[in-house]
Amino acid sequence: MSSSTTAPPAESAVEKPRRRLRLPSFSTQIVLGLVFGVLLGWLALSMGPAADGEENWLTVTLSTIGGSFITLLKAIVPPLVFTAIVASIANLRKVTNAARLAGQTLLWFAITALISVAVGIGLGLLFQPGNDSSLSTDAAAEPSSQGSWLDFLNGLIPGNYLGLDAGTSLETGADGVVTGAETSISFNVLQIVVIALVVGIAALKSGKAAEPFVEFNRSALAVIQKVLWWVIRLAPLGTLGLIGRAIATYGWDLLQPLATFAVAIYVGLAIVLFVVYPIVLRSNGLKISSYFKGAWPAIQLAFVSRSSIGTLPVTERVVERNLGVPREYASFAVPLAATTKMDGCASIYPAISAIFVAQIFGIDLSITDYILIAFVSVVGSAATAGLTGALVMLTLTLSTLGLPLAGVGLLIAIDPILDMGRTAVNVAGQALVPTVVAKREGILDLEQYDSVNTEDLFADDEPEVEGASDGADGTDGIAGTSEDRELEPAR
Repeated sequence: MSSSTTAPPAESAVEKPRRRLRLPSFSTQIVLGLVFGVLLGWLALSMGPAADGEENWLTVTLSTIGGSFITLLKAIVPPLVFTAIVASIANLRKVTNAARLAGQTLLWFAITALISVAVGIGLGLLFQPGNDSSLSTDAAAEPSSQGSWLDFLNGLIPGNYLGLDAGTSLETGADGVVTGAETSISFNVLQIVVIALVVGIAALKSGKAAEPFVEFNRSALAVIQKVLWWVIRLAPLGTLGLIGRAIATYGWDLLQPLATFAVAIYVGLAIVLFVVYPIVLRSNGLKISSYFKGAWPAIQLAFVSRSSIGTLPVTERVVERNLGVPREYASFAVPLAATTKMDGCASIYPAISAIFVAQIFGIDLSITDYILIAFVSVVGSAATAGLTGALVMLTLTLSTLGLPLAGVGLLIAIDPILDMGRTAVNVAGQALVPTVVAKREGILDLEQYDSVNTEDLFADDEPEVEGASDGADGTDGIAGTSEDRELEPAR
């Protein structure tokens, strides 16, 4: 009897799997963008201006790359905020603690702001930045715009259903004759939040008649999120352009006479970020390392972009996916925080700046003045909600104290340098408060919080299984959970 054996196939006949080029992790890409941005920024700085006195080609290129990335992010914010909040409200139809969540959110906004402004006042008195400055008041100049207590009403009431603002600037020639006009369109996030809340509540009250609209809104949200994460993948390139532009163009030479002031600001920002926030986390039973690991992508992008609104989509994502905050709550709390929760711009900076302006103009501040600084920092960020820039809060603080607004002109030169740190702390606080409130209300996913995987943050959402309910696998986006789901305490 003969036995036949099958010869193994030749090695060459076996099809070897193709190796895919493995790119570095997204966090590594961001760091590489930061490093190369610094190098290119210093190179652009060393090249000096072009022959005609304008910025050289490398500086213009870096500015274009960074500016285009922020423009793309900001363009996606209005539809994202609107659809996310409307879907969130539709999902909260059975939730009885929605009002309590909103109240707790505002309370913690105020608590952390009060602590931050106390840090700012303490450092202002310790560093005495105005007394140590060599600046002369001759360089002082009043700002073109300033904050007002009426800004809250102006920012809260929508001028149109899209929350858009149009502004026109006139171009004049050397002889003062108007040669043209340029109209720019911007959006007010606070107004969009108000519009979305009204529409969402109306849809909730309309019952079955609004179901087609709610389903359309969910579909639109899914599409918007897909586009958003295509934009987010450009973040390493945007980081390169933004940090490169910063180094190439900011007023580093003007930093020396304001060195004490700048150091006081950054020390205050560091104390809030790395001392105050960890104490708040620990006192609420949350791991400090998990928070920073989860929130770091948003904090990092905020530092280089200098825009809380531009970072808003990433902030909302980290709060949900990394920190374990339910998306029904996060889609409301994070956009609200992006307009009213600014511990860097609205607390630390105006406190130290007010002390600086008072000292450089030789004005003594009383205990009442320091109490007013604290009051403006806690309440003023809501009064100026929807308006961007720390200078708005600074002018509101100075005008409330009766200090010369001309002092703002002394600080504008190095404002971009300070703005990077301020925005990072702003965004860190915007991620902190929803996390703390969710933990205190028992709705935080502690397992998700303690097992942060930052790479999952930027992974493409898996396609939904036909017939499966929204949110069954947690991969459907910001607010696409089943409409019948309740916010229940985490087990």
